[in-house]
Amino acid sequence: MRLAFSTNAYMKYPFDEAAARISAIGYDGLELMADVPHAWPAGLLPGTKRGIREAMERNHLRFSNVNAFMMNAVNDHRQPYWYPSFIEPDLGYRRVRIDHTQRSLELCAELGAPHITTEPGGPLAPGQNRSDAITLFVEALKPLAEHADRLRVGLLIEPEPGLLIETTEEYLEVADRVNSPSIGLNFDVGHAYCMSEDIPAQIRKLAPHIQHFHFEDIAATRVHHHLVPGSGAIDFAPIITAIHEIGYNRWLTVELYPFIDDPDAAARRAFEVLKPLVVKTQPS
Repeated sequence: MRLAFSTNAYMKYPFDEAAARISAIGYDGLELMADVPHAWPAGLLPGTKRGIREAMERNHLRFSNVNAFMMNAVNDHRQPYWYPSFIEPDLGYRRVRIDHTQRSLELCAELGAPHITTEPGGPLAPGQNRSDAITLFVEALKPLAEHADRLRVGLLIEPEPGLLIETTEEYLEVADRVNSPSIGLNFDVGHAYCMSEDIPAQIRKLAPHIQHFHFEDIAATRVHHHLVPGSGAIDFAPIITAIHEIGYNRWLTVELYPFIDDPDAAARRAFEVLKPLVVKTQPS
């Protein structure tokens, strides 16, 4: 297992500086935000993509993931991360999310990253039926999953409290209906804690589906607000032990987007808490 850090905490820095800072703290990889200011796919020029690759090489970093969940570039007045969603009642606006996801998959393949993460269907609109929303979500994902398969990259769904797919268990319903080898689960530990899931048990149960992990801490209230690992109520030791037991040897990405005013301090503290736990589970 290797530790990475998401650039969505470094929105006040250009990508090359974010990469240098993440590397200097000790992380082996980073999660690229397919959004402003780092890599909004719709407006990404060849020179900018070349600069991203060069910054990764210069700082000896690898991509853990491409985060296509957030859409700050659209800046919907309701919430800049969730909207537009895959279940927007308006087809034209729903298409904005679909097109962004397609472009993110293509960027992922071009940069040599393993997969993208995307939102789990967004919030239900007033009066929207959940069953109908699930159908909208599945029908939007099917062609995207085919595109991901052609590109040989993964399309990972990230359950989140308050959205259509809230739990790792609910992910299974969608994965079964999409039925594509490119579909996988981004297991966000903090989100699972918010939903009172038995995290080690779910990791063991969903091992064949898990392609990536997000790590952050959450307060004992289980309110969805990302905290620096070690400052909340999550016991990470049994979680990392379970991850090791299922044979997962890829990336654990720390996601601390609320800490844009001092991302270095948040990234450093998270590394200090998680790195010893990761090392402890590695074979001697």
